[in-house]
This record gives sequence, structure tokens and C-alpha cells, in this order.
Amino acid sequence: MKDDRTFSFRVGAVLIGIVCISALVSFLYTPYDPYAIHAAQHFFPPSPQHWFGTDNFGRDNFSRAITGARYSLFVACTTVALSGICGIALGLLSGYVGGVLDEIILRLTDALSSFPAVLTALVAITVFSGGKFAIVPALALAFLPSFIRLTRSGTMRLKNRDFIQAAYVSGASRARIMFRHLLPNLLPTMIPAVVIGLSNAILAESGMSYLGLGIQPPIPSWGRMLFEGQSYLFRAPWETLSAGLMMILTVLGFHLLGESLEKK
Repeated sequence: MKDDRTFSFRVGAVLIGIVCISALVSFLYTPYDPYAIHAAQHFFPPSPQHWFGTDNFGRDNFSRAITGARYSLFVACTTVALSGICGIALGLLSGYVGGVLDEIILRLTDALSSFPAVLTALVAITVFSGGKFAIVPALALAFLPSFIRLTRSGTMRLKNRDFIQAAYVSGASRARIMFRHLLPNLLPTMIPAVVIGLSNAILAESGMSYLGLGIQPPIPSWGRMLFEGQSYLFRAPWETLSAGLMMILTVLGFHLLGESLEKK
């Protein structure tokens, strides 16, 4: 079992490393301008010059795929960071303080969970005026309930332990108990959830971009590349395959990392 988890961690780390290095390299160098249109070069098949071929506008798919990696990772990281910070804080308050505050937070969590994530994101995008990265707060709002519930359940499990009671008797404030004593003990269960949350955020961002509600053109996005390539799937499948390959590597990498970090 330990060997399986070590193998999963190594494979996941390698996959995510490849994607992250590609994203970092794209800041400094891409084989071709990912935004430049070359009508005479449209639908070139994969070759040593164009590893993933070109799209219907003659843009290099490899350059667009690695450029899209940095935007997808940015959206995923900021989404999980925003929902994680807010969710952990609300979960700690709900689980430790309890009472009326617990009921209010639980009702708000239930209200958010009662709507499909896509519908919640659509409403949030409308509220945030559909800006270039309005998808970030929209997805953060959709992911918030899971972090609240996970943190609350862990807090409820730990708050009556002896070390928490000792801190309370010694006169420690609620804030100190929550963030100095409870939070560090919740991290082993929160870290795998955050890593898998990154995987889910990648899928959610790509899905919203596929529907035209995520990162807006001309910025490259894997979901948008899938949408643009579907019309030419049988004529030039390499545009769809290039975006799909990057998504598979990223999602699989985060899932393997998350599963390897979970306690068994």
C-alpha cells in the first residue's frame, strides 16, 4: 500500500511538473506567437515544426496549449485559494463557536449546495459583470460549501480533545484556539482536499470556457480550444487532442497527488 502511494505521488509530481514547467516556459518563450493568425497555414498536421499542428486560423496549437496552461493553473490556484481560505475560516467558526452562528453558516452552505455548480457560477459571472477572470470568484463560490463542511466536521471532531480544553482553560482566545491549535491539526486532511480541488477547478474552468463563460478570447484556454476544434474534429483532430492531452495530464497529476497524500 505504501509503495502504491509512493508510486502515485511520483507519477503525479512528474505530470504536474511537466505542466508547470510548460506554463513557466511560456512566459519566456513559445515556438510561435499563440495569438498570430496565419490563414495560409491553417490545419497543418503535427510535424517537427508544429508539434500539435495548427488550428483553423493557422495558429500553432502547441504554443497555445502551453500558454493556456498558465491561465488554467492561475484560475485553478486562485479559485482554490479563495474558496479554501473563506471555507476554512467559516468552517472553523461554525464548528468551534456553534450556536446561532453555526446555524446561519450551515443554512448558507445548504443554500449554495442546493443549486448546481454551473448555475451558481453563471449567476456569479453575471454579478461580477463577466470580466476577463470573473470565472475565479464564480468557481470559488461554487467550491465554498465543500471546504466549509470538511473544516466544520474536522473541528467538531477535535474541539473536545484534551489539548483544546487545556488551551481554553489556560485563557487562550477563541481565535488563537482556532488558528493556532485546531487549524494545524486539520491540515493533514485539508491538503489532499486542496490538491484534488485543483483538479476539479481545472475541469470546471475548462467546462465553463467550453460553454463560452470562462476565460475569454483571444486568451488561449483549453476549454475554448476544445470548443473551437470540435467543428473540425474529423478533418483536423489535433487541435482537440492537444487541449485534451494537457487537461488529462493536469487532472490525472493532481488526482494522483491528492490520493497519495490522503491518510489511509
